[in-house]
Amino acid sequence: MRYILENEVLKVEIDSFGAELKSVKRKSDDREYMWQADAKYWGRTSPVLFPFVGAPKNKEYRYEGKTYSMGQHGFARDMEFVCEALDGKRGDSENVEGEHSIWFVLESDETTYEKYPFQFRLHIGYELRINEVKVSWLVENIDNKPMYFSIGAHPAFMCPIHGEPDKTGYGLRFGGLTDEIHHHGNTPDGMAVMEDKVLCLTDGKVTFTPGFFDECTYMIEGKQTRRVELLDADGNAYVTVDFDTPLFAIWSPEGKNAPFVCIEPWYGRCDAVDFSGSLSERAYEKALASGGEFEATYSMHFAI
Repeated sequence: MRYILENEVLKVEIDSFGAELKSVKRKSDDREYMWQADAKYWGRTSPVLFPFVGAPKNKEYRYEGKTYSMGQHGFARDMEFVCEALDGKRGDSENVEGEHSIWFVLESDETTYEKYPFQFRLHIGYELRINEVKVSWLVENIDNKPMYFSIGAHPAFMCPIHGEPDKTGYGLRFGGLTDEIHHHGNTPDGMAVMEDKVLCLTDGKVTFTPGFFDECTYMIEGKQTRRVELLDADGNAYVTVDFDTPLFAIWSPEGKNAPFVCIEPWYGRCDAVDFSGSLSERAYEKALASGGEFEATYSMHFAI
């Protein structure tokens, strides 16, 4: 089911399937900022990545001596969530966010337990603030043992946005950086290659050239920045993503000249090519005590 949040500036649509943000339109001219999931390039718009970010090596992981199968980015993006709050109220609680807000919840069941042996609740909230969409995550461990997970965002933004034939000349600006940003890539089957690479910047910016996305996903660790701006060909920021995650990714499908760019705040990533450990030993894996909660947010700002 689709739900709508709107104010005088933006109209936002969220689908209960995957609790996925599907559309952000500027009301003054009906401009769409979000990629519209054309399967020719990529059939999603902004999926949540849970309980895995990326893929475990060989699409399997080990926990307490047992091996489980798990695909890339987990399963939450392909499950139906329940709307638990609209316009600031969740259940019998007081206001959770502002007037223009919505919360969804996904709870573990027998199906999820077969592939992920933990009992959990995953809450995802959206709040519309003038020209900003704030996304909130709340993970609850309702099991009687520690729970291991990772979580991330995967929003895709239209690029180009002014009708140009491709995104050549568009680019990114990384907040607080001037000359370079360090990153690493991945293999064709999605494993992290931990070779340190350097992306050269000019005044904190990089410009897209033909083939810019053909090598790999740009995975950027070490909290090198907390803000990424997507720039049009004139250097104007039309989308800004703010986050406080330990790493993030920049991605557009390799070799497809796809008309969108993803800016992805992550708590976790795919396994490295040489990884051979258990679930608890995965890079950035969150350990949540029984009865514990994990909360995090990121925000997207849109030009008005």
